[in-house]
Amino acid sequence: MKRQIADEIDPSFDPLALRRVLGRFATGVAVVTAEGGPAGQEAMVGMTMSSFNSVSLDPPLVLFSVARSALSLPALRAAPGYGISILGRHQEHLSNRFARPLADKWAGVEVRRGESRVPLIEGALAHLECAPYACHEGGDHEVFIARVLRFYAAEGGDPLIFFGGRYHALASGEAERGRPSHAC
Repeated sequence: MKRQIADEIDPSFDPLALRRVLGRFATGVAVVTAEGGPAGQEAMVGMTMSSFNSVSLDPPLVLFSVARSALSLPALRAAPGYGISILGRHQEHLSNRFARPLADKWAGVEVRRGESRVPLIEGALAHLECAPYACHEGGDHEVFIARVLRFYAAEGGDPLIFFGGRYHALASGEAERGRPSHAC
């Protein structure tokens, strides 16, 4: 049975109220990076993402969404690959830095190159090296789907959590006690 989706939005629809509701969904924080820029002037680009999630294990796919107004959008569209650094609690300052359109986001940031040459932020909880797979329109955003080529995870560490417009920490032991016994 095919589901129908309403094409019309109620005129009283409040986008800011929707943003507050969506902010009730806790997310981890990642920085998506790539080589970008005009030919002959390649430079690293990076953006904080809370819209990062897994799509598929076979093939291994992840996604992230970029606002159409983002200055890094053209570079991400043209990039041959992406680095995704999943930030730890100790990296809140990096999340803030890469969330803003700054002239030099990279000053003082320790970076290493992955095997595919994508920039990866040192000290992150995990890294993924990805290749472009697909890009789709998504309203005022573009949805990038990327194929995971390689991945790495650090031992231990607490995640950087974003909820209700603020950063949060997991309470000690909560992650283990709250683990579901099965997944869908």
